[in-house]
Amino acid sequence: MNIIVKFLLIGLMFGLCAPASAQVRIKDIVTVEGVRSNQLVGYGLVVGLNGTGDTLRNAPFTRSAIEGMLERLGIGNLTEDQMRTSNTAAVMVTASLPPFARAGSTIDVVVSSLGDSSSLRGGTLIVTPLSAADGEIYAVAQGPIAVAGYAAQGLNASIVEGVPTGARIENGAIVEREVAFAFKDLDRVLLALRNPDFVTAKRVETVINEAIGPIATALDSRTIAIEEGGKVSLFDLLADIEPLLVEPDQVAKVVIDARSGTIVIGANVRIDRVAVSQGGLTVTVRDDFDVSQPESLSIGGTTVVVPNSTVTVEKRDAKFAVIDGSVSLQRLVDGLNAIGVGATETISILQAIKAAGALHADLEII
Repeated sequence: MNIIVKFLLIGLMFGLCAPASAQVRIKDIVTVEGVRSNQLVGYGLVVGLNGTGDTLRNAPFTRSAIEGMLERLGIGNLTEDQMRTSNTAAVMVTASLPPFARAGSTIDVVVSSLGDSSSLRGGTLIVTPLSAADGEIYAVAQGPIAVAGYAAQGLNASIVEGVPTGARIENGAIVEREVAFAFKDLDRVLLALRNPDFVTAKRVETVINEAIGPIATALDSRTIAIEEGGKVSLFDLLADIEPLLVEPDQVAKVVIDARSGTIVIGANVRIDRVAVSQGGLTVTVRDDFDVSQPESLSIGGTTVVVPNSTVTVEKRDAKFAVIDGSVSLQRLVDGLNAIGVGATETISILQAIKAAGALHADLEII
């Protein structure tokens, strides 16, 4: 890890050292019961590809789809030789139907290759019904697709940038059926916290009741019930509730991404008094190549490459740093920086402190 990344990581850690006193809008930490999107999926064909479509021999489902499409258009009884094409690809089309989407509105769709097509660039998706989990068709997609990646291939080399077998169509589907949900007929709604927490639920209840009236009741660590208040509709109540500010509570957690070396430490993390030491060896192997040539006018001599390897070992002395008991994140970061460790070493140290029972926080490794 280079020095710039280390400074960025340390800066992020110190940025987290401030007390957790930020207030956020209620609408940013809750979802409303019933107000949700629905996933749609469909199977279709992309045509107009420049020789980068599915190989019909390796993708029989593509051939069946082409035959079915042509039969619906009045073209049938084609032989295998007549069906030989490389400009068509079978794709899966997915979309998210937003809440309260009305018939005639448009939504974005994602197109992903299903067969052995090498690229969808330049293709056009033909009419594809999109259905939900109940089997009903809620939208129909069609249109030219936009591919972010590309692929190029020559006789002895090829290059692929991005994912040319995945694409999007902006506003590519028209909503044909609406999801039955009458929000105005509800006499109460449930607010669900995205991060369940009893303290946060109680604070949300208190903020709402103080600002609007006794209409909120925290049912559990995730759910707050909002009752309709007199002549005021639930729509008006939610419009008044969503901008209210509340201070969410945080659990003590350390999140580690071992692949990238990213470490995020929550502000409420505490550890007992421990002594930490970190040290080790750095082994460097370097290979240099020398060219040995025969003397001039020699008979039977050949030029050879002679490898020359150099191995060096650098030992770093281990240093101890004592971290006081029940310390804050600030002291924890200071203690780790005192012994000059990087992100990778910090991961091992945090795991060791957790194993010793001195880290009072959830340690999550992703």
